[in-house]
Amino acid sequence: MSQPLHLLVVDDDERIRRLLAKFLRRNGFYVTTARDAAHARRILGGLEFDLIVLDVMMPGEDGISLCADLTANRSVPILLLTARGETADRVAGLEAGADDYLAKPFEPKELLLRINAIFRRMPGPEVAPTAPTSLSLGIVRYDTGRGELWSGDDLVRLTGTEAALMRIFAAQPGEVVSRQRLIEDLGRTGPDGESAQDRAVDVQITRLRRKIEADPKQPRYLQTVRGAGYMLAPD
Repeated sequence: MSQPLHLLVVDDDERIRRLLAKFLRRNGFYVTTARDAAHARRILGGLEFDLIVLDVMMPGEDGISLCADLTANRSVPILLLTARGETADRVAGLEAGADDYLAKPFEPKELLLRINAIFRRMPGPEVAPTAPTSLSLGIVRYDTGRGELWSGDDLVRLTGTEAALMRIFAAQPGEVVSRQRLIEDLGRTGPDGESAQDRAVDVQITRLRRKIEADPKQPRYLQTVRGAGYMLAPD
């Protein structure tokens, strides 16, 4: 039997921490809680987690800053909790590397659905006894068997959403993938409507280009096809 997934819940509101921990444990997760970013950093110094549920508005260091720092050095997926409803604030979270966001107040069941959606987007276990195929993207290569992106001998860290995007594009190189298809495959069902969902996909594409392209502003490999969507064009 596999081990339960271990979640870290970071929120300065003790009542919310307690309620979320109780709810998530009832649904089969191990849960550790932290009261602020500094507390979370101490815990992360000694433990590894499968996912972090992170509040944005906290005293001291805020969740956006902590998220950006963690995603630069770890591959753990992050779901942001924000009391701000504006699309711009949510986009800021995605640009910091978050895999998803949820506006307060929310139903615990929706949090559970979004956590499970993130895990479904994460790369699956290795299946290959055969040599994996690679796609060449200049000095970068994508190992389609392992779902790994490499720059020379260095493994490039991908968030869960970035890894999901690479799997989608690598499955049909040279073919256009529409924004609507990406929205559906990534499972984003935000309350802001279609335009906000489009914007969230655009943000993730921009982040992915920074890891693939020599010049992300003039992409060679992850191309925009005007009026149609995006296309991965390997060498």
